[in-house]
Amino acid sequence: MKLQEINKARYRNHLNKVIVGCIAALVVGSLGIAQGLIAVLPNEQGSHFHWNLAGVVISCLVIGSVLKKYKHHDFMTEVTYVWELKKQLNYITRKMRKLKAAVEEGDVIAMQIINYSYAGSRQLWQLDDNTITMEELSIWQAELDAKAREVNVILDSEKYDPQSLANY
Repeated sequence: MKLQEINKARYRNHLNKVIVGCIAALVVGSLGIAQGLIAVLPNEQGSHFHWNLAGVVISCLVIGSVLKKYKHHDFMTEVTYVWELKKQLNYITRKMRKLKAAVEEGDVIAMQIINYSYAGSRQLWQLDDNTITMEELSIWQAELDAKAREVNVILDSEKYDPQSLANY
């Protein structure tokens, strides 16, 4: 997955609309389905927990399938990109301890993976206005850059290959 420039205003606008739409669909769908099930299959004891739960589960499944179906729609471009970036960064984070150990041994591929992680995190945090840890990220990047200079490597986030993560 390659890093892309994202229009922050468009991303925030579309993300907010998707979130509001999902919340509204969950509320209306789960209540509607639950009430329909209660009307068709009433319980004499008055406990309708299982019908309410079924309404929530069915609504979540419908919302998930709609999001999956429309994830390639133009409206969802930025939102889908950020979701995929977060997923990719999560894969890297799970292997970060092994990657950092490999970097200490001079592993160039591990350096490129971590560089991609730092660049992706920086972009993600700027998009989400989460700049609290940007200072720490700058320190980590400087440490990685120093290690790359030691082994005479030029770091480039474009060189990241998700398949290479399987080696760690």
